[in-house]
Amino acid sequence: MLVLDGSYGEGGGQIIRTSLSLAALTGNAIRLDRIRYGRRQPGLRPQHLTAVRALAQVTHAALTGDEIGSTCLTFSPQGIFPGNYTFDVAEKTGSAGSVCLIAQTLLPVLIFADAPSSLIIKGGTHVPWSPPAHYLNAVFLPALREMGLNADLEIIRWGFYPLGGGEIRLRLAPVQELNAIDWTDPPAATDFQGLSAAANLPAHVTRRQMQALQQSLDWPLRILEEKAPSRGKGSFVFLWGPHAGFSALGARGKPAESVALEAAMALKRFLTLRTGVDCRLADQIALYAALAAGVSRFSSEMITSHLLTNIWVIDRFLGQRFAVQGNLGGTGIIMVKGSRGFNR
Repeated sequence: MLVLDGSYGEGGGQIIRTSLSLAALTGNAIRLDRIRYGRRQPGLRPQHLTAVRALAQVTHAALTGDEIGSTCLTFSPQGIFPGNYTFDVAEKTGSAGSVCLIAQTLLPVLIFADAPSSLIIKGGTHVPWSPPAHYLNAVFLPALREMGLNADLEIIRWGFYPLGGGEIRLRLAPVQELNAIDWTDPPAATDFQGLSAAANLPAHVTRRQMQALQQSLDWPLRILEEKAPSRGKGSFVFLWGPHAGFSALGARGKPAESVALEAAMALKRFLTLRTGVDCRLADQIALYAALAAGVSRFSSEMITSHLLTNIWVIDRFLGQRFAVQGNLGGTGIIMVKGSRGFNR
């Protein structure tokens, strides 16, 4: 049994998600100790627990320690079993935990199954501290399609904090091999487009967000406006292009103009740094690059502790695969020696 320290590096959910996915892919039993040990609420939170149990369901894994607040978990997978699954973060806790983080745990496993799968995941789709569902749909999945993946995501209902109640459907086809990538060239400003959306708020909110975006950016930008179907109230701005996306969420007392400016400033900073991918995609794509055939390269706007922690976990399972040029907090180039077409 492989034992990992859940407090290593950034010491958060990234270790849980990546280690569980790789345990399922390699067939290795694992034990995670000191899970989220340095956090304000240590141990498993609702979205982590849903991810653990969801992956246990699709791998028929034996589990111990699968409860809220647990700081030790064992996971012993028995295989990968594709099918039609439904998972709900709020089923037992009423949480608006992120559906996207659960999808990220399941996706790299089920693409190496021997048949297609369909997932319905319920919970928070647009919540703080996690990628919004639009990021998965417009940035992450298109990037994976360049690597040979066939997957589609549908946002059925939006779920904002604190009510949640969102729902996505993810359809996955098996892949024989993932292609290596070279994403070191920066995209152009004109490659980007925008979205201004709100749920159960006055119509002027989306208009003000759109106007603020247009005033904040130095070039004409195509901006879509959307009334979001949701149980709760919320507003959202999203700017995306090849291998990068930047978003901001509204909050009580936060003007619509501030929401737009937050996303616009993040995009402008990224374009100034002239790297190939944003830091969120760098974190997420590392595992797939390690599973691909050949050598991959990508340049990131920031070397984050999430990325370095993810690399540490991957190396524990697959051997040393990464070389990172750059320092924590700065831009960098990541080179990955893939596992020559991962298959089980």
